[in-house]
Amino acid sequence: MEFTAGGLLEVRITPADVGKRVSVRRTEGDVGGSPQFTDTIGVLTSWEQGVLLITRKSGESVRIAESALVAGKVVPPAPARRRGPATSFEELSRVAARSWQPLESEPLGEWTLRAAAGFTRRANSVLPLGDPGMPLDDALARVTSWYAERDLPAYVQAATGAAGTQELLCAELERRGWVSEVSAEVRIGAPAQVADVEAPEAGSVRLTRVPDEEWLGRYGKVSDPEVARRMLVEGPSVWFAALPGGRAIGRLVVDGRWAGFAAVTVDPEHRREGLATAVMAALARRALEEGASAAWLQVETDNEGARALYDGLGFGTHHTYHHYRAAGS
Repeated sequence: MEFTAGGLLEVRITPADVGKRVSVRRTEGDVGGSPQFTDTIGVLTSWEQGVLLITRKSGESVRIAESALVAGKVVPPAPARRRGPATSFEELSRVAARSWQPLESEPLGEWTLRAAAGFTRRANSVLPLGDPGMPLDDALARVTSWYAERDLPAYVQAATGAAGTQELLCAELERRGWVSEVSAEVRIGAPAQVADVEAPEAGSVRLTRVPDEEWLGRYGKVSDPEVARRMLVEGPSVWFAALPGGRAIGRLVVDGRWAGFAAVTVDPEHRREGLATAVMAALARRALEEGASAAWLQVETDNEGARALYDGLGFGTHHTYHHYRAAGS
């Protein structure tokens, strides 16, 4: 917080700071005659009619009455990670997009409209990197009509929590009634660390270039196997991993220095046997053979088991993305 020469807290932000990362302190009433304070750090996404809206790195929006402010200042972007590869939000987003390609896409300015017959939200949502080339309301109208033409709900994938992410867009979507349905952390780490993990069954993992029926059956999110297979095999260098009997599976995409892990799924009857770790280790070894030096993956924020696994393998959160669905879509 900022202090004046007299030692008092001071508000050093104004509506002109919308879009900047700020730290604020506000009053939360009194307890036993003593004032209670709450601190909030995030991107100031609006300041209108006496109310501030601050978006935290998790994507949560916090509304704060201007009258409750006791201190506030602009702060630098979140500090760089102390471990894991250095990367920007845009680089990581484009790598992730290349690893999970739709069956059809269309540019909208610098945005990309993506569709894959409804197979996964990632492949059936807008990737809004840059300027759509028109006012936001016009762009969103085009988005909703484009997906309606394909009998699909309209989704926009937008991110929070790192330098260059899209807190302002998230706030504008929420203002227009779009609802965040699913959030996922994008995590980064080192494939060498994963490859070195002791996983007794890693040597039994079979790697192929195309998913078979057993693999698709274990993935369990497939209504049209042909659509899923067509989409899943696309990418710079794609590998599918499986343990005998389909007890555990995974997918790897190597793209230059990056190794992307996805679809790591374990038969519920064989959980807590280290099979997910075995699949990850086998895929990491293949990634190293192909020259990868950095790794990334995505994990939904409510998947506590997977998050614990990736914590143990050295993956830390880079940013969080959210799928916003148009109202009535």
